Amino acid sequence: MRTRRIRVHIPLLALTAAALTACSAATATETTGGGSAAAGAHGDPAKVTVAPPAAGRPVKVTASGGTLAAVKVVDADGGVLAGRSSADSASWASDRKAAPGTSYTVEVTARGTGGKETTSRKSFTTPKAELVNKLTLAPGKNTTVGIAQPLSIVFDRPVTDKAAVEKQLKVTTSNNTEGSWGWITDWSGKDRVDWRPSAYWKPGTKVTLDATLNGTDSGARGGWFVRDYRTGFTVDSTARVVKVDLDSDQLTVEQDGRTVRTIPVSGGTPGGDKRSWRGTAVLMAKEGTIRMNSETVGLGSAYDKMVNSSMRLTWSGMYAHAAPWNAQYFGRSNQSSGCIGMSTEQAASLFEALRPGDPFEIKGADTKGVVAEGNGYGAWNVSWEQWRAKSALR
Repeated sequence: MRTRRIRVHIPLLALTAAALTACSAATATETTGGGSAAAGAHGDPAKVTVAPPAAGRPVKVTASGGTLAAVKVVDADGGVLAGRSSADSASWASDRKAAPGTSYTVEVTARGTGGKETTSRKSFTTPKAELVNKLTLAPGKNTTVGIAQPLSIVFDRPVTDKAAVEKQLKVTTSNNTEGSWGWITDWSGKDRVDWRPSAYWKPGTKVTLDATLNGTDSGARGGWFVRDYRTGFTVDSTARVVKVDLDSDQLTVEQDGRTVRTIPVSGGTPGGDKRSWRGTAVLMAKEGTIRMNSETVGLGSAYDKMVNSSMRLTWSGMYAHAAPWNAQYFGRSNQSSGCIGMSTEQAASLFEALRPGDPFEIKGADTKGVVAEGNGYGAWNVSWEQWRAKSALR
């Protein structure tokens, strides 16, 4: 019996890549799925192109002469870079951008004419970022805060492409709270973006932030983000508001709309730099016993002492605290160096009752101005419409 040897020519899967830089590496291996079944299939395999991107660009895969059956992109830590195919399955793009200085492996299963399937793998590394941007989040993760606490992000380096960064910041609440990001300048001079509701938080609201920033360029002089951030907090179940009237020198605490405490106080001395701020300030931190030195806030040698039950209201140095040296003025006149002072006993009790995030609504005829958005958490001192206008996406 004579047999004739038939030679079947199957071209290798072509993998082409856009050039990276000298520091990037790419290797490719190919396996053909289906074994003898693949060899017996009719038609040519699809030609697949994997384009390793520069950092900050999606990974793209295309197929000519066929379709993409499956694409999987995995980084060196096993994290999957998800994506989706086009309607005709001829191309695929990652949903997120490739991160700087990261190694990826791309596994592609393509289907050619006649149903022939081939599987290929390609690895590449994106160039490292020359500049890296980082951030600081507030409030802390898994904390419970008062009804006025915003989400606040301070960036280490400038953010000139604010829209690109804001697109990656997703806030989720347990009750679909209406809110908006607003870009401001922090007291430190750094770029900052806060998310506040249209009105104070509803008690018990749970809030989550997903900042999927890895691979996002913050713009000129700012650098790249090289990680994601996630945080969350819960709003206290009690709606607590502190109201300070510097004309009558009285502080009142309201809980769920009902007055539960009234405290005689003394605010900043009228007529100069020692006046208090007005407007809504948010309790930033309960710092307890601290040393207060007037030189740190531009008031010369006016004071230098240890102060108890200190509750910070602004970065510029306004606190509510115990001030027993001013006892003769409580409820009568404003004679402090800008803070809201009260008796040792009342301050200690208030210190225990309040949470960071509780609002202090301060009014008075002789004050030195309204608390600015970046001087602590002053976002409540602009209207909702004005705040929404500070978003880079509006």
